[in-house]
Amino acid sequence: MIRMTIDRRELADFLRRSRERVSPRDAGLAEGSRRRTPGLRREEVAQLAGMSTDYYTRLEQARGPQPSPQILAALARALRLSDDERDHLHLLAGHRPPAVRSRDDEVGASLLHLLDRLPGTAAQVLSDLGDVLAQNDLARALLGGVCTVSEHGRNVVWRWFADPAARAAYPADEHAHYSRLHVADLRAAVGRRAGDPAAARLVERLRGASEEFAALWELHEVAVRRHSRMRVLHPVIGPLDLDCQVLLAPEGNQRLVLLTPPPGTDAADRLALLPAAGQERLVG
Repeated sequence: MIRMTIDRRELADFLRRSRERVSPRDAGLAEGSRRRTPGLRREEVAQLAGMSTDYYTRLEQARGPQPSPQILAALARALRLSDDERDHLHLLAGHRPPAVRSRDDEVGASLLHLLDRLPGTAAQVLSDLGDVLAQNDLARALLGGVCTVSEHGRNVVWRWFADPAARAAYPADEHAHYSRLHVADLRAAVGRRAGDPAAARLVERLRGASEEFAALWELHEVAVRRHSRMRVLHPVIGPLDLDCQVLLAPEGNQRLVLLTPPPGTDAADRLALLPAAGQERLVG
């Protein structure tokens, strides 16, 4: 684990630069007169953040103590920092940025548009906890559509451990490998979401539903899933080897999963038959 330490020089510079970018009017203060420097004065930032001017001055002079997350949150509000700037402030001060507050089940319009522009690639969007949030047509034909299922029914980790039918699409000799991958990836997500009720609820239900999950959870293995080669056993087109690439969103709470045919194989030709095969099955 990376040990985080305060960078007093960079923190001081960032505070000063940020203070100079905020006008008194933007901060709801009277502009007054005889301002020798642009932006806010040190005492004004201290007032807005609810701290002493001496304490804030020492921070800007790179000689203050390490500020707490509560102090940093107050400074971020006083300096009108964006989310990215707020996270940068926390990192400079030697703290992890605050947990992401955006809704995990909302997929942006641009990402949904991208899914529809990948006709030859099975693509889906998952939350970091494993909820399937969106799929393109090829992903639904290959893996089955579960986006409309509520709560844990659309969660790939829950289905893997609580629904034996979910494993039928993968070779039996690889089940133990995938079990450890699912648990290690979920462990990483739960660690990032410290105190999140949804994460705690999912883990509690999994531990109660699956002895296998409970045993693997106790190992405390951590690994974010990014890329791998996987074999899917499809009932119509048969076994299919695919490259799985996982692209993480900057916030870390969603990921785009792409399943692509490996170069030099016939997987692309067989995958192209899948939508038509799926339609025939529905009709039949």
